[in-house]
Amino acid sequence: GAKHLMYRQDTLAQNLANANTNGYRADSVALRAVPAQGQESGTRVFTVETTIGSDFASGPMQSTGRALDVAVQGAGWITVQALDGNEAYTRAGSLQVGADGTLQLPNGLPVLGDGGPITLPQDARISIGADGTVSAKMMDAPESNQVGRIKLVNPEPAELVKGLDGLFRTRDGEPAQVDETVRLADGTLEGSNVNVVEAMIGMIAAARQFEMQMKLLQSAEQNEQKASSLVSNG
Repeated sequence: GAKHLMYRQDTLAQNLANANTNGYRADSVALRAVPAQGQESGTRVFTVETTIGSDFASGPMQSTGRALDVAVQGAGWITVQALDGNEAYTRAGSLQVGADGTLQLPNGLPVLGDGGPITLPQDARISIGADGTVSAKMMDAPESNQVGRIKLVNPEPAELVKGLDGLFRTRDGEPAQVDETVRLADGTLEGSNVNVVEAMIGMIAAARQFEMQMKLLQSAEQNEQKASSLVSNG
């Protein structure tokens, strides 16, 4: 019990650490009963705390007015290329233009379009439409030209799993299909959906439960010492 309370603390601490991370999805935990193994333990069970997935509720929207800030409205995901070269999905829409001209996340991961990473012309004014269309307007050009379209997807939550890098991927590893109904809001960022108050209360409760577990262990150890002493004296 004490061990799994530590796991719960780790999950809650991870959520709190990302309370201000754009597009972050809080990890969710649950309890499950596990039968004890052994010839004489058939009626005993252990309670185990496990991470069961993520909270897919939307976070708060904040207007920034920045052209490269986008937020997914409702359900949906922005597709990026992870470090392993495969597709991954995020709700973090604070985009930027890399040194090589690619549209990317602040950590350098390129945003994917219909045909791969989206490359932007230098010294162009960039705008992103509600359907993910990326347009560039040169200083001396009369109008904007479309240079790409962000791949927007919306797989079922049960089909997604979060990686250690905070990005989501499909469970089978296959790329998700484009969803034409997903829409973006420009000049807006989605905040983390972590409920700070609930996370803090959960950490306090877990700390108290951990303290109780330690007292039980100490009591069991003391009882064992007393029992050993009585046997020795006898």
